[in-house]
Amino acid sequence: MIGLAVRQLRFGAAAIIAVTAGMSALVAAQYQTTFAGALDNGALRALAANPAIRTLFGEPVALGDPGGFTVWRTGTPVGVLVGVWAALTATRLTRGDEDAGRLDLLLSGTITARGLLARRLAVLAGAVTLSGTGVSLALLITGTAPAGAVLHGAGIAALGLVFAAVGALTAQLLPSRSPATGAAVGVLGAALLARMVTDGIDAPAWVRWLTPFGLTGQLQPYAANRVAPLAGLAALAVVLAAAAILAAGRRDLHSAPLALDARRRARTRLLHSLIGFALRRALRPWTGWLFGVAAYFALIGSLTTSISEFLSDNTRFGELAAGAGFGGLGSPHGFAATMFSLLAIPTGVYAAVRIGSFAEDETSRRATLLFAMPFSRRKLLGCELAITTAGTLLLATGAGLALWAGAAAAGAPLGFTAAIHGALNITPIALLSLGAAIAGLGRLPRATVALGALPAVGGFFYQVVAQSAGAPDWVLGFSPFTHTAAVPLATPDWPGSAGLLTVAAVLTAVGTIGYTRRDLAI
Repeated sequence: MIGLAVRQLRFGAAAIIAVTAGMSALVAAQYQTTFAGALDNGALRALAANPAIRTLFGEPVALGDPGGFTVWRTGTPVGVLVGVWAALTATRLTRGDEDAGRLDLLLSGTITARGLLARRLAVLAGAVTLSGTGVSLALLITGTAPAGAVLHGAGIAALGLVFAAVGALTAQLLPSRSPATGAAVGVLGAALLARMVTDGIDAPAWVRWLTPFGLTGQLQPYAANRVAPLAGLAALAVVLAAAAILAAGRRDLHSAPLALDARRRARTRLLHSLIGFALRRALRPWTGWLFGVAAYFALIGSLTTSISEFLSDNTRFGELAAGAGFGGLGSPHGFAATMFSLLAIPTGVYAAVRIGSFAEDETSRRATLLFAMPFSRRKLLGCELAITTAGTLLLATGAGLALWAGAAAAGAPLGFTAAIHGALNITPIALLSLGAAIAGLGRLPRATVALGALPAVGGFFYQVVAQSAGAPDWVLGFSPFTHTAAVPLATPDWPGSAGLLTVAAVLTAVGTIGYTRRDLAI
């Protein structure tokens, strides 16, 4: 059972370890080449006093140390990444396998439901511990203090353990994988929002001990090096995991304590056509993505004035940001352009995940009856492609609208049209991710999501690494982000966008041909 669990999550764990360790090493090395000696005490005090900066990145601690700066700059993104992966993997290995019927025969043998869950949680705990270890090793290799490096890595691992246990618990309490995943991610989002609010308003220190992200911030690696918050995170993970294991032994297979009423009337809306069926499948996930992305960009918009004024008053930070490839942050339009460049990541991942869900329906045999009906696979994929494309464009538009609304509420001079143009400017990268996902569906269906996320996620990190290393323009050209302009600060790069869309169309065509000609993946 342990070997099976390792096999099920090994690729995802390897990707998470590589990304988190690479991100930490990159920022630590960039600090030593770009920021070291450039930040005086006055600038650091101004940074720590700005509520918008604290809201986004947390309370600045030990910024004069490369390790402390790395923890402040990457601690929250790395923690969110590990936490989301741990929660999603926990629900997939538990309720996901149960929904697909893969546990029915397995649990008819000598192993119990509690024993199986305990083994899978143990493997998942090992994976997130390796992720934290990778972060520590990355910081040690770049020359930061050993105590801070070990403590930060342990904090990331403990945070992953907490949300792995949260995912396992929701999988035992809710009737299927979808609501269990939504509840686990919702808990993570609420914890992150609580951290942002408490840091933004400079709440009392004891309030920060009430959430997992607050406890992680209280570790203060490279400064106070506190161990007590780490013990609190570990205790919380143990309590949640014990509750999940206890719940697993007290319910029947395919049941749940919070099961929905099974006597509801059949819901047949949108089931009379393929395009309607594709829309119905995508509507609920799209709503969740829109809510999360719009909430984040509305918050970003509300901070536009504060951050722009801060960078205008502290020109040294603006110069350092420009040297790292983020110029123009001192104006609302420049700040919006930088934030919109990050929008390509969630929109591209959304497109990849939707096509990945389409591939999973095939590999899990849920779509077997669809393939037996009198229409071609080309038509089936075409409907899914149309709905996913529309959802991606609307997701980007919603983010632009949310940022504009937040900026307008804060009194920032950012026009509605400028915000929408900036959001839509990154859609060629998202559609390139969609094309890569279709290519994966046609050639390597089990790697659909990974291949689809590569242009957006991999392209962004490739650009950051290449810029930090001072790579020539032809090397930077391999990143799709190089071929988009900083809209609304600048005019769109129409040739670059056209080139990205052309590559996306070619990948889509190649994937469609492969999908219609290959055997079904089972």
